Amino acid sequence: MEKALIAMSGGVDSSVAAYLMLRSGYDCGGMTMQLCEMSDPAADARPVADRLQIPFTVLNGTDAFQKDVVQPFIHAYEQGLTPNPCIRCNQFIKFGVLLEQALNLGYDYIVTGHYARIRKENDRYLLYKAADAQKDQTYFLAGLTQHQLSHTKLPLGEITKEQVRQIALEQGFLNARKKDSQDICFIPDGDFAGFIRRYTGREYPGGDFLDLSGKVVGRHNGAFAYTLGQRKGLGIALGEPAYVCAKDMGKNTVTVGPNEALFRKTLMATDWNWLPFPALTEPMRVTAKARYRHIEQPATVYPDGRVEFDEPQRAMTPGQAVVVYDGDMVVGSGTITEVLKGAHNGNQHL
Repeated sequence: MEKALIAMSGGVDSSVAAYLMLRSGYDCGGMTMQLCEMSDPAADARPVADRLQIPFTVLNGTDAFQKDVVQPFIHAYEQGLTPNPCIRCNQFIKFGVLLEQALNLGYDYIVTGHYARIRKENDRYLLYKAADAQKDQTYFLAGLTQHQLSHTKLPLGEITKEQVRQIALEQGFLNARKKDSQDICFIPDGDFAGFIRRYTGREYPGGDFLDLSGKVVGRHNGAFAYTLGQRKGLGIALGEPAYVCAKDMGKNTVTVGPNEALFRKTLMATDWNWLPFPALTEPMRVTAKARYRHIEQPATVYPDGRVEFDEPQRAMTPGQAVVVYDGDMVVGSGTITEVLKGAHNGNQHL
């Protein structure tokens, strides 16, 4: 009998994933990773494991989480980037530290409550969108390696969130109606600038807001604290809505302008992870999304890491992931390093 270690977060998704794996005949165990001092995920996970009568343990992952997620998150913001810590957490913690622990304990797979599908085709492990398009999480999993995918099961990929909650209710799970987490787990109040200041103990000097012509139009509270496309919290009045359009960390300036100034067609990305093949050797027509909330759009991806969209996209941001698809299949993902200037069209909205 194959063994599966369930990554139990305390939420309804991982709880139902555990039930489905058990029902499918796997020898299951549950494990919760303690990542943040401020929460106790085991409080909701342990009762589910007890109800399913599977062994349950807690793994202290706080040191690895600080080193591989929190500190790179802060460093990226200090460099003027807008990182996605959930993607790094998947790469280095859930499918890194936890997977290594599972294999060392003799498990064949780790299991999570992510909404996506894994298939093996022609000796490659491929990632496909979930059956529930509204919950699809392939954007966050597109950086997983062949090794990681080969030891992962995602039992929720074929069902909907509504079905998951129904199963949880039928099984009497106490978390059946628990709300989905929307925030970065280590910044529950959403104030990432305040978190970074508290964590580092550093003072980040204020500087000038500039308009598109370079004219000073106000003062900001530290360039690191702003992201492209941001409108709220700027504290300036220009007579029309103003959005963050650019940052210069060297000069400590933040450039603001109208919404139409945010649209670009081309980005450069590095650290590509390709799934159907080891490397991209020729241009490929794809659909792509440069932020999780974006709707994927037609584009061409090139071997040099460039992605060129057919139509301008709003607020593509260095530090974020770009994920490219062929239909429902993930082709690959990279980290945006640069958004190239060019013609833009304010009439194109996502």
